[in-house]
Formats: sequence, structure tokens, C-alpha cells
Amino acid sequence: MTAPWTVLLAGLVIGSTDEHRFYVSPTGNDGWSGTAATADPARKQGPFRSLHRATEAVRELRSTGFKGRVTVVIAPGVYVLSEPWRIDPGVSGTESGPTVFRAAQPGKVFIRGGRAWSAWRQRGDGLWELRVPDRTEVQQLFINGGRRTRARSPNAGYFRILGPLVPWQDRTEARKRLETRLGIRVQPDDLRDITPSDLPEAEILLFHSWTASRHHIKELDPAAGTVRFTAPSNWPVGYWDRRARWYLENCRAALDAAGEWYFDAGHRVLLYKPLPGEHPERTEAVLPELTELLVLSGDARSERYVAHVGFEGLVFEYADWRLGRDERCDGQAAAFLKTAAVHAYGARHCYWRDCVVRHVGTYGLWLDEGCQHNVVEACAFVDLGAGGVRIGQTGLPKEPRRRAEHNVVRDCLIRSTGRVYHAAVGVWIGRASYNTVEHNHICDLFYTGISVGWSWGYAPSTAHHNRIVKNVIHNVGRGVLSDMGGIYTLGISPGTILRGNVIYDVESYSYGGWGIYPDEGSSFLEITENLVYRTKTGGFHQHYGRENRVVNNIFAFSRVQQLQLTRPEPHISFYFERNIVVYDQGALMTGAWTKARLVLDHNLYWNYSGPVTFPGNRSLERWQALGHDEHSIVADPLFADAYALDFGLRPGSPATKLGLRPFNWKDAGPRRKLPVPLHE
Repeated sequence: MTAPWTVLLAGLVIGSTDEHRFYVSPTGNDGWSGTAATADPARKQGPFRSLHRATEAVRELRSTGFKGRVTVVIAPGVYVLSEPWRIDPGVSGTESGPTVFRAAQPGKVFIRGGRAWSAWRQRGDGLWELRVPDRTEVQQLFINGGRRTRARSPNAGYFRILGPLVPWQDRTEARKRLETRLGIRVQPDDLRDITPSDLPEAEILLFHSWTASRHHIKELDPAAGTVRFTAPSNWPVGYWDRRARWYLENCRAALDAAGEWYFDAGHRVLLYKPLPGEHPERTEAVLPELTELLVLSGDARSERYVAHVGFEGLVFEYADWRLGRDERCDGQAAAFLKTAAVHAYGARHCYWRDCVVRHVGTYGLWLDEGCQHNVVEACAFVDLGAGGVRIGQTGLPKEPRRRAEHNVVRDCLIRSTGRVYHAAVGVWIGRASYNTVEHNHICDLFYTGISVGWSWGYAPSTAHHNRIVKNVIHNVGRGVLSDMGGIYTLGISPGTILRGNVIYDVESYSYGGWGIYPDEGSSFLEITENLVYRTKTGGFHQHYGRENRVVNNIFAFSRVQQLQLTRPEPHISFYFERNIVVYDQGALMTGAWTKARLVLDHNLYWNYSGPVTFPGNRSLERWQALGHDEHSIVADPLFADAYALDFGLRPGSPATKLGLRPFNWKDAGPRRKLPVPLHE
């Protein structure tokens, strides 16, 4: 039997070449036509109720050959998904006739991956209790729109390991032995909060250098102070820090601080210790159930793309994360994750504008295999379990159609990331090229702000011609992880530009809190007109690479050193020209500056608290005698007010005589109004 809406849609095509509209409303009905914003039940005219039904109607219309614009207008309200909202190639539009899913009131359409609960029972011990149905996993709890803390021990700070289960001395030997990654020895008293009944759901979070691994517990011996994991960490325990930090999550005895919660999976009970002023009758709890909210399911391998589909003014919220008991959960940039709240495969010429992704457990949006010529614009990604936007893959796609290229992320806010996977990145570009990340505001994260490239050393790379321009990146690291930066790069990257970015307040746990950080094999980068200040271990650090050009930047007020170079190589490592470097503490340069091949010239150096000294405690004249900085000077650059962070150059600045071009750092960051405030 032909579905009634098929006949209806076929009729709509006749004489309709410009635009067709469907409507969706929480008060609608999937048995209605979907072609009217208001209901006429007698004639079955009115909006659809679900996004799935509206998407099906678009697919039916497109199957008739309709090439005009199709707009799905979504009324304000909450839309709770029982499964991910899927957009397949059949929903695709055309360049002149796109398919657009648009909020009738931007920011008022809430697409949720979890239900709201309010049936709290107050107990006599100051806790609230919520009964959770079978098959509902509980990994996150949100109360009245705020993320709550899984019961942890200790409540603040960390425990310290005594060492791995299997002692090791030699690092090379340790890396070869799986046993060095399977558990920890700790102070017995640090295990006081865990009981045998906690073991199925409790987790250990173990901090390494640039990552933190999550582990379920296989065996526990409280008397001996030993914990054995169900799955290993990527690095030997204690490899980067012999007294590595760790803490425990989801133990009943650890539920002792306001705002914490604990889930007893065996009895299907969630316990919550309320914050002052919270009342059960006015408290809405959301337990995310889906890990994906929106999936664009194109297939680049078969050249079946989701094309010319747009999303405007929508709020995607409450998506979960999952960790199997035997699943390894460890790695740089949390690149091991297999999903995201909004996940696109084979998407071409699609866009997200004025959308919000928040309160999720993984990355906010992932432009995965075969995604090309897509735009993410004026969107906000806040309160994320992992990072904000992910572009490309960790593998090297051989066919060009399977690569993620020519995508744009601009005028967006990415804030409060890494709440589950600490090593996640604000914007991550893997083996992907010709992408642009510009005019974004990225802040409050525990690892790198923007990461570009995924090839170590001089291995083949498909990450090139990426543009990282005019972003504001700050409050990076937060003293939690190490070996990271405001902008981090890897591999051979010809044509890649880092220009006009403002980076500040980069704070690592130990080493490696840098502003701009070309890591292993980073080559042929153009790094220009960036302002970097108040970092821990340097405004600029190059581990090793080839012929990067660091030109016309300002590096100011790092604490440990201003500039760092790790590995000397026979080729030119980088050109460092027409830069201003000012400081009032720490060293000017540390590392292999006297051994590497470098081109340093026309730079201005200034120490507000004393003399400027170069490697080997040399004066500028002695440094120049080694063949460096022939035309550079030591002089006050005459900033407008450096300590007020006004780095404009006053008239007569000696920097201009060196050829440094003044640049406007104040126009970095979003140019459009954001759908949420920059700070909350």
C-alpha cells in the first residue's frame, strides 16, 4: 500500500520549483501532513511531532525529483530522541536548493539524548535518591542544566602512586612489557573508600604526561595497596612521573561533598548530595542515554554523500560516553574515541550555523571520513566530555574522496572541554588538509587549544595547507596535563599558516606549557603576527622540525623561559625574524640554540627586570659573534602599556626600524554574536 504522505508529496512537486516547507512541533502529530505550522486535526493538517518523521518527509519529497529548497521549521520546545537523528544521502539538497533544518526561534529548540527525571526521594542521611530503570546506563548527571561531579576520592587534588605493579628500571625495557601498564601500587589508606560492591562500576583516573587514562578495576588488594586494571594504559605506569597522580570515581563512600552523585548499578539507584538551596520539587535531572545525537551518514567509499544540508539555531544537548570494562581508554587528544555528539561521514557542502552543542560526553562535532567543504559557523560548544570540533582521522586515507578537506570552523565558542577525557583538544585536525579554523574563542581546557597534524617525525602526512587564523585561545592546561600548547602541530605541513592568533594563560602541570608548539617533524609552517603572553614554559617551543618561519610575532611574559628549542638537526630548524620578545623573569632561550642550524635576525629583545642574556650567559654582542641575530637589538619596544596587556607600539618604537609590521590583535576572536555568552 502506498503511504498517504507519498501521494501528498508527489502532488506538491507539480508546479513547485522554489521552496517547500515542513513544520515540526512538540504539539504536532506524525500522522499529519507536516505542511502547516498550526493544526487542523479534522483535515490532518499541521506540524509533525518528531524530527525523524520530518526527515522522512524530506526524503520522500527529494525522491520525486524536487530540486528546490526544502526548509524544515522546528518550533520551540524539547525533542527527546530515542535514537540518533540520522540524515542520509536521500535527504540531500543542491547548491541552489539546499535542505535546511531551522529553529523557528534560534536557541529555543532543544534536541536531547536523555530524559528528564524529577521523582526524587529525600532520605534521612541528607541524600536524594532516584530510581533508574533497567538498561539505563548512568555515566553523567546534569541538574538544572549543570554538570554534577561523580563521587570521587579525594574530593580535590590527587593521590600519588607508589609505583606500577611490576617494578621497572629501564624505560626501553618498560615500554616493551605489557605488565608495566596493568596496575598501580598505592598507599593502602588511599583505597579506604572502595568496597567489593563498588568494583563493577568504580573507575581509576590515572594521569600521565599529555594524557589521563581511565580504568575499570579487575582486582583490588586493600591491605597490599594494589590495583589491577581490566585494560592497560598506553604508557608504562610512572613512565613520565614516578609518583603519578590518580583519583577514584563512583564509590559509595566517596559520596561526601555537595554536588556529588553515585550510581549503584546493582540496585538501580542514583544517590545525589544536593547543593545548598536545591529542592527536589524544583530539580530536574537529566541522565544522557544516547552517545550520538545527530549523524550524517554519507559514504565516501561508494561516493554517496550527504550534500547541501544545513542546521540553523538548534541546541544539541545531553549525550553520553561509554567505556567497556575491557576497553582501553588512553591517548593523546582523546583521538581513540569512535563517536561524537554530532557525527558526520561523507558530508559535502553542509553547514551548522548558530547552533549549540553542550552537556555531552565526547567531542561536540566530528567531520569524519570524506567530509569536505563543510562550514561550522557562529556555533557554541560548551561543557564537553572531550573536545569541541574534530576534523579528519588518525589514519591515512589513500583515496582523496575519503579525506576530510576544505572545511571551515569560524566565529565559534569552544569552552569547558575535557570533563571526561582530559586530553581532548578544542579543535583537532588529524590527517586532513585545506581546512580553516578562524576567529574562534577557545578556553577552559586541560590540554591543547588547537592541534594540527597526526604524523610524527618526517613520515608522510596529509595534513597541509591548513589555516589557523585570528583565534583567541586561553586558560589552556589549567595545571592538569603537560607537554601541550595553545596551538600544537605535528608533521610535514607545507602551506599551513598560524597567523593573528592571541594565546595567553597556558599553564601545564610540569613541563610543556607553551604558546605555539611545533612538535615532532613540524615543517614548513608559517607562524606570523601572533600575540602570545603569560605562558608557563615559553611563548614558542620547537621540538624538532624543518624550515618553519616564525616572523613578526610578539612573545611576552613567560615564566620559565621565553623561547625553547629541543633537538638540533643538520638542516635549518626554523627562521626567527622580526619578532618582539619581552619578559621580566626566567631565561630568554633554553635548549639547543647553540647547536642547531637557525636563522635569527631583526628581532627585538627586552627584559623589564634586568639585562638580556643569550644562551651561555652571553651578551648580544657575544651572541652575534656566533653568527646569530646580526641586526637584532636589545631595547624597550615602547608598548602602549605592556603590563596592562596593551601591546600597541608607541611612535618611535625601535621595533618598526627592524621591519616589524604592527598588527591588530584586537580583532581576533568571533566576529558574530554567539548563541551563548562567552563566559558564564
